[in-house]
Amino acid sequence: MTLLCLTWSLQQISLKAIAAQASPMLMVVLRSGIALVLLAALMWHRGERAQAARWKPGAVVGALFALEYLLVAEALRFTGASHVVVFLYTAPIFAALGLHLRLPAERLGARQVGGIALAFAGIALAFLGSDAASAGTGARALLGDALALLAGVAWGATTVTIRCSSLASAPATETLLYQLLGAFCLLLPAAWLTGQWHFEPSALVWAHLGFQSLVVSFVSFLAWCWLLRRYLASRLGVFSFLTPLFGVVLGVGLLGEPLELPFVAGSVLVLAGIGLVALRR
Repeated sequence: MTLLCLTWSLQQISLKAIAAQASPMLMVVLRSGIALVLLAALMWHRGERAQAARWKPGAVVGALFALEYLLVAEALRFTGASHVVVFLYTAPIFAALGLHLRLPAERLGARQVGGIALAFAGIALAFLGSDAASAGTGARALLGDALALLAGVAWGATTVTIRCSSLASAPATETLLYQLLGAFCLLLPAAWLTGQWHFEPSALVWAHLGFQSLVVSFVSFLAWCWLLRRYLASRLGVFSFLTPLFGVVLGVGLLGEPLELPFVAGSVLVLAGIGLVALRR
């Protein structure tokens, strides 16, 4: 889970870094298409086939996944990548609350609820309390923040749908198949309609596309689906709070962003919150 968080922390940075050369939404479309071909080859090699009985929850998951990245791509146009990461990774809160209501095994105790609240407070302090993290101001930035928050809701709803439907017993490859199909089929026309169709082929752009396709959309999402079938989603989700923190650390190293006191203080709160949630009852 820590390795996944490290990988995902680079996702938004990568999309934002080459936004001038390749539109974020088009990049998501291309990476989904490439990963879809790779996944189909993997399933063929294993002799796996999608079950017709699971197409309804699969369609819901695919639509939610596409909606999440539609909102992320739009949010990156109006606000900074750090803001997008902060609000996107509120998803574990929505997932944990939804699963708390739906599954007895996912019930949250007072300690876990307090840990989630503490971790989210640390995220808010680490990012929103930093002047350097404020990449935009005014109505445009608020719109971008709102879109990113809605993307977090969509991600949380995806997790709840997987755990509370027949997809809970489906192979991770089948679950990912529905998500990639949804992203490719729905975001392709959306990218054209919103004008996010810009792509300048270069070594740098191809390198980012390779990372987004092979590592993010194929390997990491496959691993995430595998983890969801074997561990409590609420505990896995809380660990994903590490992702925006990794994003800031990598931003300091790769983009030269300043390391500020709010980030350090927020890190302590996040780690404390994770500890509370991970403790055995």
